[in-house]
Amino acid sequence: MVERTPCDGRSAQVRKVVAVERPIAIEFNGLGYAVMMATPDDLVDFATGFALSERLVERATDIIDIDVHEAPSGTIVRVTLIEDCGPRLLDRVRHRVSESSCGLCGIENLEAALRPLPSVTARSDATNAAVFRSLDALREHQPLNNRTGAVQAAAACSADGEIRLVREDVGRHNAFDKLIGAMARASAQWDGGFALLSSRCSFELVEKAALANCPMLVTISAATSLAIERAASARLKLIVLARPDALLMP
Repeated sequence: MVERTPCDGRSAQVRKVVAVERPIAIEFNGLGYAVMMATPDDLVDFATGFALSERLVERATDIIDIDVHEAPSGTIVRVTLIEDCGPRLLDRVRHRVSESSCGLCGIENLEAALRPLPSVTARSDATNAAVFRSLDALREHQPLNNRTGAVQAAAACSADGEIRLVREDVGRHNAFDKLIGAMARASAQWDGGFALLSSRCSFELVEKAALANCPMLVTISAATSLAIERAASARLKLIVLARPDALLMP
């Protein structure tokens, strides 16, 4: 129950659904790796996408098992990786001394923070009209945000702008990890389409897109300078400040 005060000064109590934000601890092969503040839905997708974005695995089949355990203070997601991923995991853990939601704070050297990205080899066949179509349809695919007004969405769109799959989360990076993970688990490809995000275009979203071989990233808000630089280095097409009547291609 919250109190709402309209412009005429009269207040009234109304019922409002509040978005859940909960600590999600992720372990890989028994090693504590990260604690993320996230919406506790689609956590198997989240852990899969996070492992791919962190470059701990090359494909979803490198993950043997994912166990979600509820604890009093949060949720623990225990991920078991194949043996071949062990050296990569240990090397990554050595470069992390603390965690934050961006996944960058605590990485000890700058070279590790801005590792080279693979070049995107997939290509998008989507036209501007297709992007406008997906923008127009996105709201109806955001049930949690429609109830709370507090979460971000990441959508996989076809070449003609049809929204095929959506994941939501309080964190824009978490939502994208969930989408990437869901697609990887289903062996789904971009098929000439693109990703549409309801957030700004930050560098970590560009990196996730490049690592997922996403051919085009569309965001509703603006891009940062580093996001533009990283996208250019990975040959990732960007469309930002996507609005019903205009698109910006930095």
